Amino acid sequence: MSYREQKNYFEKLKRFERKFSSKDKEVYSMLLKRHKDDEDLDRLSMEKLKDLYTRYYVNREKKNFDHLFKKPGTDKDN
Repeated sequence: MSYREQKNYFEKLKRFERKFSSKDKEVYSMLLKRHKDDEDLDRLSMEKLKDLYTRYYVNREKKNFDHLFKKPGTDKDN
């Protein structure tokens, strides 16, 4: 795992830090300290980080609300 990918995971998880459970927060803080010391995470630590990412980071798709803002006279069905 490269340092760039590791940094990306930490940046995305930073917003959700307050939602972590106490155990997850402890794991995250340990990993963050290692990251700040410019250490590359080993395989097990990286798996823990990915697990936190999949558990807390939700990539929601953006909904299309264009149909709500069309003028009523522009529909071809009417």
